[in-house]
Amino acid sequence: MPTTVPGRHRRRLRRALHAGIGALALYLLAAYLILPWLWWADESRHHPALEGLPKITRNADGIPGDPLNVALVGGREELIAAVLAAGWRPADALTFASSVEIALSVVLDRPDPNAPVSPLYVFGRKQDLAFEQEVGGSADRRHHVRWWRAEGLDEAGRPLWIGNASFDTGAGISHLTGQITHHIAPDVDAERARLLADLAGAARLAGEYRWPGVGATQHGRNAGGDRYVTDGMIAVGVLATGDPPS
Repeated sequence: MPTTVPGRHRRRLRRALHAGIGALALYLLAAYLILPWLWWADESRHHPALEGLPKITRNADGIPGDPLNVALVGGREELIAAVLAAGWRPADALTFASSVEIALSVVLDRPDPNAPVSPLYVFGRKQDLAFEQEVGGSADRRHHVRWWRAEGLDEAGRPLWIGNASFDTGAGISHLTGQITHHIAPDVDAERARLLADLAGAARLAGEYRWPGVGATQHGRNAGGDRYVTDGMIAVGVLATGDPPS
């Protein structure tokens, strides 16, 4: 004869199921409502330069470009040291010679780990710093980030650097202007997370929080006509001071 689960056993299973559901509900409440609210409630965590900050870059013609999706709090030397320690290389200035080098790198499939990035504009000026990581044997595919220093210091006298991180999938023609450019992968949030993970792995982050950026976007378009998808937040990393642990 088939056996049946005793009533007492069934009641225990139901109680265990209800307890598991309750624990899951508490986790979701804490992770997605309570803790984020505590971050927002504590204004001292936020750099004052974030207030009224631009949300998107523009190209030289004023066309909206990539969204601003990452920021770092720290001095110029701290930022440079941190990004280099995380395994990124500085991008060369965009000149005729560097333009020829990156073109040869793409066409001949040869390395150019310091290839220049195209200028984008925030605060009416092009990026102050730019870094990259080549993928493969040429500058055709690469992770890259641009940085602009914002006006204002926090209580510790540290500036804010606003940036945009994205991944170049290959050289091509702009869908909007017909100019030669790199096309980017749509998931800019993944590049934001990757950069901060690299900095955390190099023990260069003392903390991290989020700030509203361009807003949740499913069908954004940059100045090259490339689609991007984002949750619309700016991930703000606070750089560690002093020497990192061995």
